[in-house]
Amino acid sequence: MYSNYFGLSEPPFAIAPDPRFLFMSEQHREALAHLLYGINSNGGFVLLTGEVGTGKTTVSRCLLEQLPENTEVAFVLNPQYSAIELLAAICDDLRIFCAKNSELKDYVDSINQHLLDNHRNDKHTVLIIDEAQNLSADVLETIRLLTNLETNTQKLLQIILIGQPELTEKLSKPELRQVNQRITARYHLRALSQNELPAYVAHRLSVAGVDGQLFPPSSIKRLYRLTKGIPRLVNIICDRALLGAYVQRESRVEAGTLGKAANEVFGETPDGRSTAAWYSRPIVMIGSLVAIVTLSLVLIKNMPDNNLFESLQAVTHQISDPLRHDESTSTLSEMELTEQSDETVVGGKELSNPANWQWPTGTDTRRTEVQAYKTLMQQWGLTYEPRKQPAVCRFAEANGLRCLFKIGSLDELINLNHPAVISLFNAKGQSFYATLLGVHNGVAKVFIAGEVRLVGIEDLKLWVEGKYTVVWRVPQHYKAPIHPGTEGPEVIWLDRQLAFAQSRAPRYFRFQKYDNGLVRQVKRFQESHGLVPDGVVGPHTAILLNSVTQKDDPMLEAKEGGV
Repeated sequence: MYSNYFGLSEPPFAIAPDPRFLFMSEQHREALAHLLYGINSNGGFVLLTGEVGTGKTTVSRCLLEQLPENTEVAFVLNPQYSAIELLAAICDDLRIFCAKNSELKDYVDSINQHLLDNHRNDKHTVLIIDEAQNLSADVLETIRLLTNLETNTQKLLQIILIGQPELTEKLSKPELRQVNQRITARYHLRALSQNELPAYVAHRLSVAGVDGQLFPPSSIKRLYRLTKGIPRLVNIICDRALLGAYVQRESRVEAGTLGKAANEVFGETPDGRSTAAWYSRPIVMIGSLVAIVTLSLVLIKNMPDNNLFESLQAVTHQISDPLRHDESTSTLSEMELTEQSDETVVGGKELSNPANWQWPTGTDTRRTEVQAYKTLMQQWGLTYEPRKQPAVCRFAEANGLRCLFKIGSLDELINLNHPAVISLFNAKGQSFYATLLGVHNGVAKVFIAGEVRLVGIEDLKLWVEGKYTVVWRVPQHYKAPIHPGTEGPEVIWLDRQLAFAQSRAPRYFRFQKYDNGLVRQVKRFQESHGLVPDGVVGPHTAILLNSVTQKDDPMLEAKEGGV
């Protein structure tokens, strides 16, 4: 109804999970990378959780568009099934023939044979279950049994469970401990932060064909108070507000119109303001009823802002049996500080294999972590003293640096080309922290517990847990991920970095907009460096762009020489 009035090609705030409208915030890109990592890993479970409306299903739809051609997917929605019904649904999705009234064993045998056939044909098989919090305990146990299907070298099935936070609570029950232990990676989606919300709204409008500011800053601020950043609520209220602006013949959605739209949806707005409806056309009343019925399914909670760079508490993703990497993991007690030695980096030993390492004894995880961070700061010419500044990343920020915490592969880390703190485990499953100092010709230089060791990268991969922390230099005007449509000095910086990388003259010498031409250049840069070409200049892209000009910053792979 309002699309033509505002010059939109389609409604920008439909609640259907259309991947074209997926706003790739930093955490959504991490969630997508998490799922892709799970698909490429060697079996087990990957867990993606989040409150209602935070974008879980949309992320999974986007995942389906990025799967390799040799991947076969079974996608199960709303799995309120018995064990046999779920196996039958999996067989249907994988086009496996099973006779009616088959027993549980018949389904498992048929699935196993299909997985073996796929393996012989070099095909990966992935099972994605959405709304997995609806699975009963016995069904979850049946799914676990599917992960037992394997060859001598690898699992035959990767399983991704997507659900609300209740799923995590369910998996923590004693009767499901075996399922919980099979989870190799976890990620929890939170609501959008207040800083991300303007870019989210602008992104959806842009996809629908409008780059103008239909929602002024005052409206965006009120929108955040009303929705707490939950994307589904944002979509519903924005859709209603655009309709209201159209009825009133307004050129944009003012804060008052937004409040009236929220009143149509909620009855009374969550920020306590009660406003009357401004029109009473039958079609509008019907639309309001539809919105209210839809919202009856939504659980509204106050979600904290997700600022990646504030502290270690910003990390929301975990791996199996994690040491939570919040601020406390970078803070030592006085006793631990007393025991901490001031080891310095010494010359590397002969090439070694972690399988044969003498792992630290009597040294707990936190002590190796502090040693690793002290060594990392040394690479930047800084002396980190935990007694004076326990929070290591605040120390980094005070020196113009930032911490980037990630779950990912060693190859992904090496691609960033910056020294990092990595987490390792030994044959007993004990966790330790180390500093990755350099790589060259397939060999990595690693500092752990006072020693520098040289180890083959392929050998090291077998002992890496998948958590790492990179420290990087923050560009002067870089405050948050740069999204298409951004205006300001950060766009000038972005253009200059790309110009240097492309050996061309800068285009912008004053404040300009991050337009489609620059977006295309960023996407080409991202693709050439193995990143998801989404056009959003997040920390990964900023680190690689910054490394083009920051020649004095420590790098893993030196331009000359080796490790």
